[in-house]
Amino acid sequence: MRALISVSDKTGIVDFAKRIAACGWDIISTGGTAKALREGGLDVRDVSDVTGFPECLDGRVKTLHPLIHGGILNIRDNPKHQKECKELGIENIDLLVINLYPFKKTMMKPGVSFQECIENIDIGGPTMLRSAAKNFNDVTVVVDPKDYETVLTEIERNGGTSYETRYHLALKVFATTASYDTMISDFLRRKSVEQTNNKEDLLAQDKVTFTYEKVQNLRYGENPHQRAAFYREIGEDKGTLVGAKQLQGKELSYNNINDTNGALEILKEYTDEPTIVAVKHANPCGIASDKSISEAYRKAYEADPTSIFGGIVASNRVIDKATAEQMVKIFLEVVVAPDFTEEAKEILSAKKNLRLLTLDDILYRESGYETKKVLGGMLVMERDVKLYDKLEVVTDRKPTDKEMEDLIFAWKAVKHTKSNAITVAKDKCLVANGPGQVNRIWPMESCIEHGGEKCKGAVVASDAFFPFDDVCKAAAAAGITAIIQPGGSIRDADSIKACNDNGIAMIFTGMRHFKHA
Repeated sequence: MRALISVSDKTGIVDFAKRIAACGWDIISTGGTAKALREGGLDVRDVSDVTGFPECLDGRVKTLHPLIHGGILNIRDNPKHQKECKELGIENIDLLVINLYPFKKTMMKPGVSFQECIENIDIGGPTMLRSAAKNFNDVTVVVDPKDYETVLTEIERNGGTSYETRYHLALKVFATTASYDTMISDFLRRKSVEQTNNKEDLLAQDKVTFTYEKVQNLRYGENPHQRAAFYREIGEDKGTLVGAKQLQGKELSYNNINDTNGALEILKEYTDEPTIVAVKHANPCGIASDKSISEAYRKAYEADPTSIFGGIVASNRVIDKATAEQMVKIFLEVVVAPDFTEEAKEILSAKKNLRLLTLDDILYRESGYETKKVLGGMLVMERDVKLYDKLEVVTDRKPTDKEMEDLIFAWKAVKHTKSNAITVAKDKCLVANGPGQVNRIWPMESCIEHGGEKCKGAVVASDAFFPFDDVCKAAAAAGITAIIQPGGSIRDADSIKACNDNGIAMIFTGMRHFKHA
C-alpha cells in the first residue's frame, strides 16, 4: 500500500507518517513535506522519482503527471483499468494526505502583495484531492489534520478504512475545494478595481458562490427546538461581530448574535457624538447621543426603561465607571463597545451572565452585499449604506436648526426599524419607536401612545412615504413639530397641506428605507 503526503500545515504529520510506515505502507512526498519526514527519520520517496520528471517552474509543476493521477484514479476492480496501469507502469496510490497552500492566511496578511496571493493559489493539491475524492471507493483522502486519528485507528486495526469513512472524507474534500475556489474568486472580485480599473459586480454574475467558516455551534436557534450554528465570512472582519472579543458572560445565543449585529448596524450611523443604541428583537428601543457616554446611556434608558430590560446595548465610546454603574442596575443580555475601563469591568463583573464584548473599529462600515435565504433560492442585494438623496423642505415653515438635528437623528433610527416604521425623537434621543406594522398610521399611533407628553416638540421620521395625510394630522394632534420622510406619494400634496395647516415643517429625502427582515 502506498501513501502520498504533501501538506502545507505540517501539524502532526511526522507522527502520522511514522504510524503509517509501521503498518508497512510506502510513502511518497514532495518538497518541504519530504524534508520534514526525512528529518523525522522516515524513508520517503520523492514524487519526481515516481514520475521520472523533476519539479519545475518554482514548484508550480510537480504532481500534475499521469503516473500520479493514474495511481489515484484507477478503479481497482475494473480489468481494463488494471490492464492499462500494468502496461503504463502506473502504481496505485491508496492514501492521499494533502492540505492546501495557505491562500486565506496569505491574503489576510497586512500589506501583502497581489502577486504573493496569486502564488499561494494551489493547483496540484486541489487536483489530486478531487481525483482521490472522486475515487473514494478505492482511495482514502485526508484534507484535515483533525481526521488523522480516525484514519490511523482504522488502518492499524483493519489494514484500511471503511467505506463510510472514505465517503465522509470525500465529502469534506469537495466542500474544502469549493470553499477554496470561492475564496479565490471573491478575492479577485474585490481586487478587480485595483488590478483592472473595473469593478467586477457580484450582481452581474450568472453564478455566485459564498464561503463561510464555522465560528461555533449554538445551543439552539431562534427557538429551542431549532438547531443552529454561527459562521463567519472569510475576509475582512473589521467592525463586525465576528471580530469582537468576549470578556465575560455566557456563550452568545442565536438571538444575541442577530440582535447585536442589528445594534452595530444602527450604531454605525452615529459617528460624531457619544451614542448609545439599545435593541430588542432586532428593533431599536433606545438611542441617544450626548456629550458623554454616561449621559447618552441615561437618556436612552429613560426614554423606554421597559423595553431596554433584557436588551442589547451598543456604545461607540469606551464604557466608563459612570456608565457601568447605571447598566448594572438592570438585566441586559449583551453590551458591546470599543472597550471598558478597568473600573467598568469590575462593576459589570457582578452580572456574571452579562456578555461583554469589545470591538475595535466599531464604527467601521464598508459597502458590500446582503443575502437572504428563501425557499428554493437566495436574494442578494447591495447593503443599504446611503442615508438620503436630498433634504428638501416642502412646507411653508422650515425646520429650526435644533429640529434639523433631531430629524437627521430620527431618520438614522427609522432606517434600521422594521417596516412599516415610524420613529419619534427629541433632543437627539429616541422618544418612541413604532416598528413592523402593516399600514402607516398604526406605528404613528403606537408612538403617540408610548411617547405621551414627550411627543410634544418632538420630530417624526417615516421609512416610506405617506399614502394619506392621516399621519401628519395625528402628529399635529400629539404636538409633533417636524417630519422627515421620502416623499413620492401621489397624495404628497395632501400631507403637505396638513402640515402647513398645523405649522409643521416637513422634509423630503428622496430615499426610502424599507427593512423587511
